[in-house]
Amino acid sequence: MKKVLVIGASGQIGTELIVGLRSRFGNESIIASDLQDQPKEALKNGPYEKLDIMDDQALRAIVKKHEVSEIYLLAALLSATAEKNPDFAWKLNMEGLFHVLNLAKEGIIKKIFWPSSIAVFGPTTPSDQTPQFTIMEPTTVYGISKLAGERWCEYYAKQFNVDVRSIRYPGLISYTSLPGGGTTDYAVDIFYSANRNEAYNCFLSADTALPMMYMEDAINATISLMEAPAESVKIRSSYNLGGISFTPAEIFNEIKKHRPAFEITYAPDFRQKIADSWPSSIDDSRAKTDWGWTASYDLEKMVKIMLDNVLAN
Repeated sequence: MKKVLVIGASGQIGTELIVGLRSRFGNESIIASDLQDQPKEALKNGPYEKLDIMDDQALRAIVKKHEVSEIYLLAALLSATAEKNPDFAWKLNMEGLFHVLNLAKEGIIKKIFWPSSIAVFGPTTPSDQTPQFTIMEPTTVYGISKLAGERWCEYYAKQFNVDVRSIRYPGLISYTSLPGGGTTDYAVDIFYSANRNEAYNCFLSADTALPMMYMEDAINATISLMEAPAESVKIRSSYNLGGISFTPAEIFNEIKKHRPAFEITYAPDFRQKIADSWPSSIDDSRAKTDWGWTASYDLEKMVKIMLDNVLAN
Protein backbone atom coordinates (compact mmCIF):
# COMPACT_ATOMS: atom_id res chain seq x y z
CA MET A 1 0.00 0.00 0.00
CA LYS A 2 1.52 3.30 -1.05
CA LYS A 3 1.81 6.11 1.49
CA VAL A 4 1.41 9.73 0.38
CA LEU A 5 2.50 12.85 2.27
CA VAL A 6 0.76 16.14 1.47
CA ILE A 7 2.80 19.14 2.67
CA GLY A 8 0.80 22.34 3.10
CA ALA A 9 -2.41 20.36 3.60
CA SER A 10 -4.35 23.15 5.34
CA GLY A 11 -4.25 25.52 2.36
CA GLN A 12 -6.79 26.16 -0.35
CA ILE A 13 -5.58 23.32 -2.57
CA GLY A 14 -4.34 20.99 0.15
CA THR A 15 -7.65 20.68 1.99
CA GLU A 16 -9.52 19.44 -1.07
CA LEU A 17 -6.59 17.39 -2.31
CA ILE A 18 -6.55 15.46 0.97
CA VAL A 19 -10.28 14.76 0.62
CA GLY A 20 -9.81 13.61 -2.98
CA LEU A 21 -6.81 11.40 -2.23
CA ARG A 22 -8.36 9.80 0.86
CA SER A 23 -11.57 9.02 -1.02
CA ARG A 24 -9.51 7.20 -3.65
CA PHE A 25 -6.75 5.52 -1.65
CA GLY A 26 -8.04 5.30 1.92
CA ASN A 27 -7.73 7.59 4.91
CA GLU A 28 -4.70 5.90 6.48
CA SER A 29 -2.69 6.03 3.24
CA ILE A 30 -2.70 9.84 3.04
CA ILE A 31 -0.70 11.79 5.63
CA ALA A 32 -1.61 15.46 5.94
CA SER A 33 1.01 17.90 7.23
CA ASP A 34 1.19 21.61 7.95
CA LEU A 35 2.52 24.15 10.46
CA GLN A 36 -0.41 23.93 12.87
CA ASP A 37 -0.19 21.76 16.01
CA GLN A 38 -3.56 20.19 15.23
CA PRO A 39 -5.26 19.51 11.90
CA LYS A 40 -8.26 21.49 10.73
CA GLU A 41 -11.58 19.66 10.92
CA ALA A 42 -11.54 18.48 7.30
CA LEU A 43 -8.22 16.68 7.86
CA LYS A 44 -9.06 14.83 11.08
CA ASN A 45 -10.19 11.59 9.44
CA GLY A 46 -6.61 10.45 8.79
CA PRO A 47 -2.98 10.82 9.90
CA TYR A 48 -1.61 14.32 10.52
CA GLU A 49 1.91 15.55 11.24
CA LYS A 50 3.03 19.02 12.21
CA LEU A 51 5.79 19.96 9.76
CA ASP A 52 7.79 23.01 8.74
CA ILE A 53 9.06 22.21 5.24
CA MET A 54 12.15 24.30 5.98
CA ASP A 55 13.19 21.62 8.51
CA ASP A 56 14.79 18.97 6.35
CA GLN A 57 15.46 16.57 9.22
CA ALA A 58 11.85 16.74 10.43
CA LEU A 59 10.68 16.02 6.89
CA ARG A 60 12.96 13.01 6.62
CA ALA A 61 11.78 11.70 9.98
CA ILE A 62 8.12 11.84 8.91
CA VAL A 63 8.91 10.18 5.58
CA LYS A 64 10.73 7.37 7.40
CA LYS A 65 8.05 7.02 10.11
CA HIS A 66 5.22 6.56 7.59
CA GLU A 67 7.28 4.86 4.84
CA VAL A 68 6.17 7.59 2.43
CA SER A 69 6.60 6.88 -1.29
CA GLU A 70 4.94 9.97 -2.80
CA ILE A 71 4.94 13.64 -1.81
CA TYR A 72 2.64 16.46 -2.88
CA LEU A 73 4.50 19.67 -2.00
CA LEU A 74 1.99 22.53 -1.73
CA ALA A 75 3.66 24.74 0.91
CA ALA A 76 4.42 28.17 -0.58
CA LEU A 77 3.78 31.88 -0.27
CA LEU A 78 1.41 32.97 -3.05
CA SER A 79 1.73 35.97 -5.35
CA ALA A 80 0.32 38.90 -3.38
CA THR A 81 1.61 37.68 -0.01
CA ALA A 82 5.06 36.95 -1.42
CA GLU A 83 5.44 40.53 -2.68
CA LYS A 84 5.20 41.73 0.92
CA ASN A 85 8.02 39.44 2.08
CA PRO A 86 10.12 38.52 -0.97
CA ASP A 87 13.20 37.20 0.86
CA PHE A 88 11.19 34.73 2.91
CA ALA A 89 9.01 33.81 -0.08
CA TRP A 90 12.06 32.86 -2.14
CA LYS A 91 13.57 30.89 0.74
CA LEU A 92 10.36 28.98 1.49
CA ASN A 93 9.40 28.31 -2.11
CA MET A 94 12.86 27.11 -3.18
CA GLU A 95 14.33 25.35 -0.14
CA GLY A 96 11.19 23.30 0.38
CA LEU A 97 11.39 22.08 -3.21
CA PHE A 98 15.04 21.10 -2.87
CA HIS A 99 14.34 19.15 0.32
CA VAL A 100 11.78 17.04 -1.50
CA LEU A 101 13.71 16.69 -4.77
CA ASN A 102 16.73 15.43 -2.87
CA LEU A 103 14.65 12.75 -1.12
CA ALA A 104 13.73 11.43 -4.58
CA LYS A 105 17.29 11.78 -5.86
CA GLU A 106 18.44 9.60 -2.95
CA GLY A 107 15.78 7.00 -3.74
CA ILE A 108 13.92 7.55 -0.46
CA ILE A 109 10.67 8.51 -2.20
CA LYS A 110 9.44 7.51 -5.66
CA LYS A 111 7.25 10.33 -6.97
CA ILE A 112 6.70 14.08 -6.44
CA PHE A 113 3.95 16.52 -7.29
CA TRP A 114 4.96 20.17 -7.18
CA PRO A 115 2.59 22.92 -8.39
CA SER A 116 3.71 25.71 -10.65
CA SER A 117 1.49 28.62 -11.70
CA ILE A 118 0.51 30.99 -14.49
CA ALA A 119 2.71 33.42 -12.51
CA VAL A 120 5.71 32.03 -14.44
CA PHE A 121 4.53 34.07 -17.42
CA GLY A 122 5.06 37.79 -17.77
CA PRO A 123 4.18 40.89 -19.81
CA THR A 124 6.21 39.66 -22.81
CA THR A 125 4.34 36.32 -22.91
CA PRO A 126 1.64 35.94 -25.59
CA SER A 127 -1.52 36.62 -23.59
CA ASP A 128 -4.19 34.86 -25.63
CA GLN A 129 -4.04 31.05 -25.56
CA THR A 130 -0.58 31.12 -24.02
CA PRO A 131 1.43 28.21 -25.48
CA GLN A 132 3.05 25.44 -23.46
CA PHE A 133 6.50 26.60 -24.59
CA THR A 134 6.83 30.36 -24.80
CA ILE A 135 8.56 33.47 -23.46
CA MET A 136 8.62 33.44 -19.67
CA GLU A 137 9.72 36.62 -17.91
CA PRO A 138 7.84 36.78 -14.59
CA THR A 139 7.72 40.06 -12.68
CA THR A 140 6.87 38.77 -9.17
CA VAL A 141 8.98 36.88 -6.64
CA TYR A 142 6.33 34.15 -6.68
CA GLY A 143 6.57 33.82 -10.46
CA ILE A 144 10.38 33.92 -10.38
CA SER A 145 10.48 31.16 -7.76
CA LYS A 146 8.01 29.03 -9.73
CA LEU A 147 9.96 29.45 -12.97
CA ALA A 148 13.20 28.53 -11.19
CA GLY A 149 11.40 25.56 -9.64
CA GLU A 150 10.25 24.36 -13.06
CA ARG A 151 13.80 24.40 -14.32
CA TRP A 152 15.06 22.50 -11.27
CA CYS A 153 12.30 19.90 -11.60
CA GLU A 154 13.24 19.27 -15.21
CA TYR A 155 16.93 19.16 -14.29
CA TYR A 156 16.38 16.56 -11.55
CA ALA A 157 14.21 14.52 -13.91
CA LYS A 158 16.84 14.49 -16.63
CA GLN A 159 19.98 14.23 -14.51
CA PHE A 160 18.81 11.99 -11.67
CA ASN A 161 15.73 10.26 -13.13
CA VAL A 162 13.47 11.83 -10.49
CA ASP A 163 9.77 11.26 -11.22
CA VAL A 164 8.50 14.78 -10.61
CA ARG A 165 5.23 16.04 -12.09
CA SER A 166 3.77 19.53 -12.20
CA ILE A 167 0.88 21.69 -13.32
CA ARG A 168 0.81 25.43 -13.93
CA TYR A 169 -2.34 26.18 -11.98
CA PRO A 170 -4.56 29.06 -13.06
CA GLY A 171 -6.60 30.93 -10.43
CA LEU A 172 -8.44 28.35 -8.31
CA ILE A 173 -11.98 28.79 -7.01
CA SER A 174 -13.34 26.85 -4.04
CA TYR A 175 -15.83 27.19 -1.19
CA THR A 176 -14.18 24.81 1.30
CA SER A 177 -11.35 27.09 2.45
CA LEU A 178 -10.53 30.77 2.27
CA PRO A 179 -8.06 32.09 -0.32
CA GLY A 180 -4.40 32.27 0.64
CA GLY A 181 -3.16 35.61 -0.65
CA GLY A 182 -3.25 35.31 -4.43
CA THR A 183 -4.03 37.82 -7.16
CA THR A 184 -7.04 35.77 -8.31
CA ASP A 185 -8.61 35.73 -4.83
CA TYR A 186 -11.32 38.17 -5.89
CA ALA A 187 -13.06 35.32 -7.72
CA VAL A 188 -13.67 33.63 -4.35
CA ASP A 189 -14.21 36.71 -2.18
CA ILE A 190 -16.92 38.00 -4.49
CA PHE A 191 -19.25 35.10 -3.57
CA TYR A 192 -19.08 35.90 0.14
CA SER A 193 -20.11 39.49 -0.56
CA ALA A 194 -22.93 38.34 -2.83
CA ASN A 195 -24.34 36.02 -0.19
CA ARG A 196 -24.07 38.69 2.53
CA ASN A 197 -26.03 41.07 0.28
CA GLU A 198 -23.06 43.45 0.30
CA ALA A 199 -21.60 45.34 -2.64
CA TYR A 200 -18.22 43.94 -3.65
CA ASN A 201 -15.20 46.23 -4.05
CA CYS A 202 -12.96 44.49 -6.58
CA PHE A 203 -9.19 45.02 -6.49
CA LEU A 204 -8.89 44.35 -10.25
CA SER A 205 -10.37 46.34 -13.11
CA ALA A 206 -13.63 45.20 -14.70
CA ASP A 207 -12.01 43.96 -17.93
CA THR A 208 -9.07 42.00 -16.49
CA ALA A 209 -9.37 38.54 -18.04
CA LEU A 210 -7.50 35.75 -16.23
CA PRO A 211 -7.48 31.95 -16.51
CA MET A 212 -9.44 30.35 -13.66
CA MET A 213 -10.53 26.87 -12.66
CA TYR A 214 -13.04 25.34 -10.30
CA MET A 215 -11.16 23.44 -7.60
CA GLU A 216 -12.71 20.05 -8.34
CA ASP A 217 -11.26 20.21 -11.85
CA ALA A 218 -7.85 21.12 -10.42
CA ILE A 219 -7.90 18.24 -7.93
CA ASN A 220 -8.98 15.74 -10.58
CA ALA A 221 -6.25 16.97 -12.92
CA THR A 222 -3.61 16.73 -10.20
CA ILE A 223 -4.47 13.16 -9.23
CA SER A 224 -4.85 12.14 -12.89
CA LEU A 225 -1.38 13.46 -13.68
CA MET A 226 0.13 11.63 -10.70
CA GLU A 227 -1.62 8.37 -11.63
CA ALA A 228 -0.67 8.56 -15.33
CA PRO A 229 1.98 6.12 -16.57
CA ALA A 230 5.45 7.67 -16.43
CA GLU A 231 5.85 7.36 -20.19
CA SER A 232 2.78 9.57 -20.70
CA VAL A 233 4.30 12.43 -18.70
CA LYS A 234 6.45 13.94 -21.42
CA ILE A 235 6.91 17.40 -19.86
CA ARG A 236 8.87 17.47 -16.61
CA SER A 237 8.96 21.23 -16.09
CA SER A 238 5.21 21.91 -15.75
CA TYR A 239 2.07 21.43 -17.82
CA ASN A 240 -0.18 24.31 -18.86
CA LEU A 241 -3.67 23.80 -17.48
CA GLY A 242 -6.63 25.85 -18.66
CA GLY A 243 -10.14 26.04 -17.31
CA ILE A 244 -12.42 29.08 -17.52
CA SER A 245 -11.17 32.51 -18.53
CA PHE A 246 -13.31 35.45 -17.42
CA THR A 247 -13.17 39.05 -16.21
CA PRO A 248 -14.51 40.49 -12.93
CA ALA A 249 -17.35 42.02 -14.93
CA GLU A 250 -18.27 38.65 -16.46
CA ILE A 251 -18.37 36.78 -13.15
CA PHE A 252 -20.33 39.67 -11.61
CA ASN A 253 -22.92 39.48 -14.40
CA GLU A 254 -23.27 35.71 -13.92
CA ILE A 255 -23.73 36.14 -10.15
CA LYS A 256 -26.27 38.91 -10.75
CA LYS A 257 -28.51 36.43 -12.57
CA HIS A 258 -28.95 34.71 -9.20
CA ARG A 259 -28.61 37.80 -6.94
CA PRO A 260 -30.30 40.64 -8.87
CA ALA A 261 -29.57 43.25 -6.17
CA PHE A 262 -25.84 42.51 -6.12
CA GLU A 263 -23.56 45.46 -6.91
CA ILE A 264 -19.85 45.85 -7.62
CA THR A 265 -17.29 48.66 -7.59
CA TYR A 266 -13.73 48.62 -8.87
CA ALA A 267 -10.65 49.95 -7.08
CA PRO A 268 -7.55 48.35 -8.64
CA ASP A 269 -4.60 48.09 -6.24
CA PHE A 270 -1.04 46.66 -6.51
CA ARG A 271 -2.48 43.32 -7.63
CA GLN A 272 -3.64 44.89 -10.89
CA LYS A 273 -0.04 45.18 -12.07
CA ILE A 274 0.50 41.51 -11.26
CA ALA A 275 -2.65 40.48 -13.13
CA ASP A 276 -1.68 42.58 -16.15
CA SER A 277 1.50 40.52 -16.49
CA TRP A 278 -0.38 37.21 -16.66
CA PRO A 279 -2.16 35.47 -19.57
CA SER A 280 -5.83 35.96 -20.33
CA SER A 281 -6.27 32.36 -21.52
CA ILE A 282 -4.18 29.17 -21.66
CA ASP A 283 -3.47 26.55 -24.34
CA ASP A 284 -3.47 23.24 -22.45
CA SER A 285 -3.50 20.94 -25.48
CA ARG A 286 -0.36 19.10 -24.35
CA ALA A 287 -2.02 18.06 -21.08
CA LYS A 288 -5.03 16.85 -23.04
CA THR A 289 -2.89 14.88 -25.49
CA ASP A 290 -0.33 13.44 -23.06
CA TRP A 291 -2.48 12.32 -20.12
CA GLY A 292 -6.10 12.97 -21.07
CA TRP A 293 -6.91 16.20 -19.18
CA THR A 294 -10.35 17.71 -19.70
CA ALA A 295 -12.28 20.34 -17.72
CA SER A 296 -15.81 19.67 -16.44
CA TYR A 297 -16.90 23.12 -15.18
CA ASP A 298 -17.80 26.28 -17.08
CA LEU A 299 -18.56 29.70 -15.57
CA GLU A 300 -22.32 29.16 -15.29
CA LYS A 301 -22.01 25.80 -13.52
CA MET A 302 -19.26 27.04 -11.19
CA VAL A 303 -21.14 30.19 -10.12
CA LYS A 304 -24.25 28.24 -9.16
CA ILE A 305 -22.26 25.75 -7.06
CA MET A 306 -20.30 28.53 -5.32
CA LEU A 307 -23.38 30.56 -4.46
CA ASP A 308 -25.18 27.51 -3.09
CA ASN A 309 -22.28 26.37 -0.95
CA VAL A 310 -20.84 29.67 0.23
CA LEU A 311 -24.37 30.48 1.47
CA ALA A 312 -24.37 27.21 3.42
CA ASN A 313 -21.18 28.20 5.18
